Order: sequence, then C-alpha cells, then structure tokens
Amino acid sequence: MNFIVRRIGAALATLFLVSVFSFLAFSVIPGDPASLLLGTGATPEQVAALSEEMGLNRSLGTQYLHWLGGFLGGSLGNSLRFHGEGISALIAGRLPVSFFLALEAIFFILIIAVPVSLFAAREPRIGRAVTVGTAIGVSIPNFFLGVLFIWVFGIGLRLFSPGSYIDYRANFAGFAGCLLFPALAIAVPNAAILTKFLRSSLFREMRSGYVRTALGKGASANIALRRHALRNALVPSITVLGMIVADVFSGSIVIEQVFAIPGLGRLLIAAITSRDYPLIQALVMYIAFIVILVNTLVDIAIQIIDPRIRLERNVRG
Repeated sequence: MNFIVRRIGAALATLFLVSVFSFLAFSVIPGDPASLLLGTGATPEQVAALSEEMGLNRSLGTQYLHWLGGFLGGSLGNSLRFHGEGISALIAGRLPVSFFLALEAIFFILIIAVPVSLFAAREPRIGRAVTVGTAIGVSIPNFFLGVLFIWVFGIGLRLFSPGSYIDYRANFAGFAGCLLFPALAIAVPNAAILTKFLRSSLFREMRSGYVRTALGKGASANIALRRHALRNALVPSITVLGMIVADVFSGSIVIEQVFAIPGLGRLLIAAITSRDYPLIQALVMYIAFIVILVNTLVDIAIQIIDPRIRLERNVRG
C-alpha cells in the first residue's frame, strides 16, 4: 500500500511538472494569441483590449495559476483555431473516437501477440519464422501499413471506402467497422514488438528449474507453459505492453490523418498548423496524463503479479 501511495504521489508530481514546462514553453513562443484570434485586420486597440480580457498582460505566474485552476475545474479555455469554441467541448467530441480506436488496436495486439508467442514457445521449430515475422512487423511504420491497407483492401478489393467515416452515435457497428483497418495498422507493428519480448521471456522461463520440476512431476508441456511459465514471463512483457498502450492511446496521430478519422490526432494536427496554443496545451496535457497513468498502473500491476518484487522492496525498506 505504501508503494502505491508513493507511486501515485510521484505521478501527480510528474504531471504537475509537465504542466509547468508545457505552459512556459508555449508562453515563450513568438506569437500573440489575441492577434491570432482577431486576425490580421484587427487594430492595435482591439488587440490590446482582447489581451486584457484574456489576461495576457498578467505575470506568467498569475497566468499559470489561472490556467491551472481552469484546467482542474474542467474549463480549458477557448480555441483560437475553431472560432472561440470551448476546448473542453472539442476534446469531448473527439475523445471517444480516439479512445475506441485505441481499444480496438489493443484488442488486436493481444489476440495476435499472446497466441503467437505461446505457439512459438511450444513449437521451437517455427521460431525462425516468428523471428522473421516480428522483424518485418517491427520495421514497417504504421502509416505505411495504413497506406498499404487503403491501396489493397480499400481501392483494390473494395472492402471499405477510404476516407469514409460513420459517427459512433449514429451507428456504432458501422463506426467499429470504420476503425478496423486503422486499428490493424496500429496493432501489427506493436504486436510484433510484444511477440518478440513475450516469446523470449517464455523461452527463458521454460528452461528454469521450477518448470523442469513441473515437467518431472508429470505436467504436460502445455500445462507447464500456460500455468507456470506464462505468469512469470508476463512480468517483463507487461512493462513493454504498458509502453505500447501509452503509445497507442496517445500516438495515433498519423493513422487518424491517413484514414481521415476525426479523433484527437487530427485535432492536434489542426491546432499545430494554426498555432492554436491553448488547444495544443490541453492536448499535450492529455497525452502526458495518459502516459503517466499507464506507467503508474503498470508499476502497480507488476507488484501484484510478481510477489518477488514486493518481497524485494520490503527487504530494502
């Protein structure tokens, strides 16, 4: 319990530091948000009045505290790119799209990586084929895989219409179908990474003494693999899976652009191209929150799965 409290405290401190650095970084970038919001035809008096209204004439510390208070209260300000629309509403409208895309991609990662790793550990003869397959999967960028899917399955086989999108509120089944190939494009390289680590961990555990003892007592290779080796092999693999999950939830920017999916990735690109600093700040905080949250949960999960780590920490404490 003490470890969990300390880990949550460290996560909150890290998120606070990210908020400080991101706010300061965008504060020193050249460009006046008031001028960007009013456009090139605004008079200096109009710019000065809007700057006063937005609080841009205050000190950086006061601006940060005002921004942080609004962020904690759910009021993220207004977007410069989308004609003053509330940032909270913009993110809330795009968040379900990116969230379900990430969930679908993680589902494909698991159903590809875990069975392939178990099969490769049980059948060493196919080890070379799995090694070659994971090397190819890791080396293919997901955006290239997305373009390949569009060319083969969209244009060639006409299994889907490239660029089409069905809103999840209108037809959830159609929405999930629209995310199928984008999710696969994200999943395949990440599944190759997870397969590589999990397969290596399983091979190492299968050579350990406790597995040989289980085999000597009459357990079959499948039982020894699934009941004994898999749990310990998951410990290093969960760390990798946590990195993958954080990357999937926060890094589907290019895939959303390739498949024209109106998620947070496309919103971030639109904010960057239009220098919408308040919106970029909010999205950077979202990405940081996801990465920190996933890493914290992974550390806690490893403590629960592997009692040896808890014992080691207790001995050090």
